[in-house]
Order: sequence, then C-alpha cells, then structure tokens
Amino acid sequence: IYSPDDGRQMGLQGMINDVLEQCDFPLGGNLNGELKAYQKQNPQAIARLITAVENFPEQHREWLDGIRKQIGKKVIPVLGITGTGGAGKSSLVDELVRRFLLDFKDKTIAVVSVDPSKRKTGGALLGDRIRMNSVNHDRVFMRSLATRQSNLALSKHVKSAVDILKSAGYDLIILETSGIGQSDTEIVDHSDLSL
Repeated sequence: IYSPDDGRQMGLQGMINDVLEQCDFPLGGNLNGELKAYQKQNPQAIARLITAVENFPEQHREWLDGIRKQIGKKVIPVLGITGTGGAGKSSLVDELVRRFLLDFKDKTIAVVSVDPSKRKTGGALLGDRIRMNSVNHDRVFMRSLATRQSNLALSKHVKSAVDILKSAGYDLIILETSGIGQSDTEIVDHSDLSL
C-alpha cells in the first residue's frame, strides 16, 4: 500500500514500476502438496505443476520422469486441433467440450490451448478462453500456454503438460495449436488424432 508521501516521492510511474518489479519472479520453484492433490484432478494443483515444469524444467525432471513411467500403460486419447489463425479452432473446441459433457456424464476432459508469443514483446494474449464458454465446468480443466517463441505452433512444454494431465486421469485431452502455416506438423507428434 502506497501512501501520499510515496506518491510524491516516487510518482505514479515509480509506483507502477515498483509493483511490477515486486511481481517479477518465476512461479513454480517450490511445490507444496501439489504432487498429491493433482491426482484428484485438483485444478489449482495441476496448474501449479504445469507452471513448475514450464519455469523450472530441470528442477522437476525427476518426478516428471516418474509420472511418464506411470502413464506408460494408460491409454488416454489426445485430440490435436490445428489450423490457420482465425479458422475457428477455439470455437470448435468449445463445441466439442459442450457435446462431450452432454454425452458422457461421468467423464472428464482437459484442454490445452497454445497461443503465439509476440515477436516484439515476447508476450502472449492467451485469449482462447474468451471463446470457450463450456470450459467453466467441474469436469473440465483448461490451460493456456504461450509458445514463448514467435515461429512455433506449440510450446516446448506441451508434452509435459499433456503428461501431467494424463497422470491426473482425464479421460480425453484436447490440444489446440496457435495459428499455423501449411508446413507446421508438430501437432502429430503430441496427439493420437489430429484435426
């Protein structure tokens, strides 16, 4: 909380810079119970684990290798959805999720949407959630990932995210790429069926 004296001393831009500086640290370095809670499909625990492997992949490699061995026997389908930017991928995913929830009352679904990072700023909008109305359900987990590079359709952490979701026991995983060109085919390496 800033006082009027802080405002006079730092100015508005100084206070903004101070807030941003205090918020600028990587998340996911320390896990606190997430390794047990994610197996109950706890969305907060799953989100923290995905963030942990994004920000500290080397630190979490051992337990990630362990869950990869564990899921080696599980058959959980991964549907990859790809296409050019603006083709309606997110709208299609939303409709698929809606129909899945209606048709399979006891099944769960996870969605991983990848958005492109901007070349100039390195930021990503992660706006796929705007078009998805059906993901606000207790049987749905939805996570947006940034490509973190401007020329890719998928994040390099997609495999880890999908493995965490498989280990958590979701019945179907949908993987949506950012807009792609005709030569981008990396979705087939991460999905059982691509659309």
